[in-house]
Amino acid sequence: MSKASAYLKRFIPSLVPISHMERLRASLGALVGILLTGLVSTLALGADANLPLLIAPMGASAVLLFAAPSSPLAQPWSILGGNIVASVIGVTSALLIPEPVVAAAVAVGLAIAIMLLLGCLHPPSGAVALTAVLGGTSIHEAGYWFVLSPVAINSALILVVALLFNNATGRRYPHLAPAGNTHRTDDPLPTHRLGIVPDDLQAVLAQYGEVVDISPDELDALIHQAQIRAFNRRSGEITCGEVMSRDVATATPETSLRKAWQTLLEHDIKALPVVTEKDGLVGIITQTDFIKHAMLAPHAGFTQRLGSVIGFGPKAPRLVSEIMTRRVQSALPETMIAKLVPPMADMGLHHMPVVDADNRLVGIVTQSDLIAALFQRRLENDDERDVA
Repeated sequence: MSKASAYLKRFIPSLVPISHMERLRASLGALVGILLTGLVSTLALGADANLPLLIAPMGASAVLLFAAPSSPLAQPWSILGGNIVASVIGVTSALLIPEPVVAAAVAVGLAIAIMLLLGCLHPPSGAVALTAVLGGTSIHEAGYWFVLSPVAINSALILVVALLFNNATGRRYPHLAPAGNTHRTDDPLPTHRLGIVPDDLQAVLAQYGEVVDISPDELDALIHQAQIRAFNRRSGEITCGEVMSRDVATATPETSLRKAWQTLLEHDIKALPVVTEKDGLVGIITQTDFIKHAMLAPHAGFTQRLGSVIGFGPKAPRLVSEIMTRRVQSALPETMIAKLVPPMADMGLHHMPVVDADNRLVGIVTQSDLIAALFQRRLENDDERDVA
C-alpha cells in the first residue's frame, strides 16, 4: 500500500461490523421515532403553529438513539439536558448578540462547554443551538418559548419512542451499568480483581483526556469478553459436556418440599434442577430458596420456620413449584467452561444446569467441577512447559 493510500485510508472510519438485522432494526427505529414524534407534535401543537413542529436536529438524535443506544451521548439525560441547555443558550445568544454569525459561533461553543460541564453532551444539540440563532423570524419571535416548543416536546417524544422501541427489540435502553457485587460489599467482583480492573480503565481514560464514545462500564465488559475468548483459546476449549455431572438428582414441580429437602440431604448437594417430561428444565430449587421462605414463616425459631416450609409443621406439605426459582441460567454441552466463570464468580451461581437443544437436562456443572477442570488444565500446561 502506497503512502498516499495509507493516508487516505485514515479518513475512513473503522466501524465495528454489525448484522443486517441490526441495520434494519436501527433504520426502522429511526423511521418510527421521527414519524411518531412528528405526528404527536402536530396533534399537540396544531398543524397551523408558527414554530416548526419537528426540528432538523431530531434526525441526528435519531441516529444516536436507535443506531447507537449504548453510547453515553445517547442516554436520556444527554438528549434532554443537552437539547434544553443548547436551546436556552442559542436563544440567549440570538437576543444579546446582533451579528448572526458571531451569535451562532458563541451559541455552539458555549453549549458544548456547558454540556460537558453538566455531563449531558449530545452532538445534535450543537445543531439545536445553531437553529435557535439562524432558524428564522418565527423562532426569533418565539424567544424562550422555543425551548419548550418544539425542542423539549420533540426531545421528550423521541426519547419515549426510543425507550419503548429499543427495549422491545432487545437493546437495553437506557444503558445500565452492570450490577455491582452481589454480596453487597465494597470488594470488586472476583473477575475484576486480576488483570485489567476498572481503576485501570479510569486511569487510562483520564490520561487520554478526550471524549470517548463508549462508557467505561461498556468498555470494561468488552475487554472481559475478549479475555474470556482468549482464555477459551488457551485452555484447549474445554466444554461443559466434558466436565459436567451426568447422574443428576432432580425434582418436578409436583414434588413435595419435604421430599426435595430430603433429597438435598441424602445426596449432600445444594440444588435440584426442576424438570417436567413435557418442557424439560423449568426451574431450580436450592437450599437458599428454602432458607428465604423459612425466614418468612410466622414462627419464633428458625427450626420451626424451616419445618413449616418442608412440611413438618401443622400445615400440609407444599410443593416445589411454590418456591423454586423459575428463571434459570443454563448451558449447552458444547458451551466452553470459560463462559461459566463470570456467572459463577460474579453472580454467585453455584450450579449451572446443562441442557440439550430441546431444553432436556443432560447434566450439571458445579463450582467444584469448574475449579477441578481449570486446575487440571493448569497442571497439564505446566507439564507441557516442563517437557519443552
